[in-house]
Amino acid sequence: MSDSPETTPSGGTPSDAPEHDGTDLHLLREAIDHLQEVPAQEMVSPTPETLLADEPAPHPTDAIGSEDWGKDEPDHKS
Repeated sequence: MSDSPETTPSGGTPSDAPEHDGTDLHLLREAIDHLQEVPAQEMVSPTPETLLADEPAPHPTDAIGSEDWGKDEPDHKS
């Protein structure tokens, strides 16, 4: 074993690191929470806002074969 001082991942020694009181960690926590709310697929391939705005609203439709084409039309007899 060597007698060299312990190093940090950045290469400096722990005594070189500035003191941190943790007052700004809440901002980091808010950023992390916001990113966790975004689905992974949306981060990889985001949907453009204009495309979402132009997307039509779905509406209910009749089942295939359930239409009665002549029901609401009056009889036209000549």
